[in-house]
Amino acid sequence: MDMQFTPEDLAFRDEVRQFIADEHPKALLGIRYRQHLKREDILAWHQILYQKGWIAPNWPVEYGGTGWTPMQRYMFSEECARAETVTILPFGLNMVGPVIYTFGSPEQKERFLPKILSAEHWWCQGYSEPEAGSDLASLRTTAVLDGDEYVINGQKTWTTLAQLANWIFVLARTDPGAKPQAGISFFLVDMNTPGVSVRPIKLIDGSYEVNDTFFDNVRVPRENMIGEENQGWTYAKFLLGHERVGIAGVARSKTALGYVRDMAAHEMVDGVPLGEDDGFAAKLAEVEIELTALEFTELRSLAAESQGRAPGAEASILKIRGTEIQQRITELAVEAVAHYGFPKGPSEDGATVGPAYAVGAVDNYLQMRKTSIYGGSNEIQRNIIAKMVLGL
Repeated sequence: MDMQFTPEDLAFRDEVRQFIADEHPKALLGIRYRQHLKREDILAWHQILYQKGWIAPNWPVEYGGTGWTPMQRYMFSEECARAETVTILPFGLNMVGPVIYTFGSPEQKERFLPKILSAEHWWCQGYSEPEAGSDLASLRTTAVLDGDEYVINGQKTWTTLAQLANWIFVLARTDPGAKPQAGISFFLVDMNTPGVSVRPIKLIDGSYEVNDTFFDNVRVPRENMIGEENQGWTYAKFLLGHERVGIAGVARSKTALGYVRDMAAHEMVDGVPLGEDDGFAAKLAEVEIELTALEFTELRSLAAESQGRAPGAEASILKIRGTEIQQRITELAVEAVAHYGFPKGPSEDGATVGPAYAVGAVDNYLQMRKTSIYGGSNEIQRNIIAKMVLGL
């Protein structure tokens, strides 16, 4: 991608690159699979960025943001991806944080925003339910006002890292008589509240990253409701717009594609590197072209956001194409490592079978199957584009 950088841009890039080299825990660089990390590992890089003042590039300066330009934010994500830093959890910084500073009361901003920045509060997302996934407006979890508290009952599912979180943002129905989208409110719930329980869900790769979360007469202070009662759908859509932009993962996909190229350079087919095979080289080129086009779309979205415009239909475009490209890259990785990618348990002595770059290829492939479903399934995103862009 041919881009023109100013001397200031290049100086900023060098500063970021040096900071990562000096400050990021060396043992945690290059770990691409979060299920291999402990709680303290996930938070280590967050805390370092927080101390530096770099933890919230997308936030307004008055709430703790960096004040960076869209180009600087782009460069920061590029450098983190290039170095393969630990991925910062999005639930507080990219999801509920923007909801709070946009729609929350002054008291809510003062109470919650600093603890999101510091990671004292580890947030998880209480949206999907067993019978309300992509059709989120059909959710059944209820919140009934009782004096100065709401009593929440229901179940959320696919709650990522709820086993480690101490706060959850929850959509619950407060007006069962209203049309589905009109009767929902947005709550901030302490996970240590009596009646909140978490049950792990074993994933296809054997990890326990997601959970069922249950609410049994959970009493939540009225002041923990964001904005107005029954307006939660508005806040939920705002949050999803920010989430979908982040899901695109362009910078990390560029790094992942580089790994596949390296795999193809080492894997031999009839004495010739796989990367020199016309068919496989064409597949790599196709993905690279699609990724470059997506990168331009992401930059346009960042520029619009810097001018005060919230993510619109382009967030759905980023989500669809970004997740499809992520999945395609993992497919090419499995194709590249061939039989070395077969799932296998660890040997007694901890040794691996085949080259080091083949380890985890299938695990990552299986993990990435979910990306076209979470954050609003890609089918739903196509409906949004059809309505908002094409007017259908």
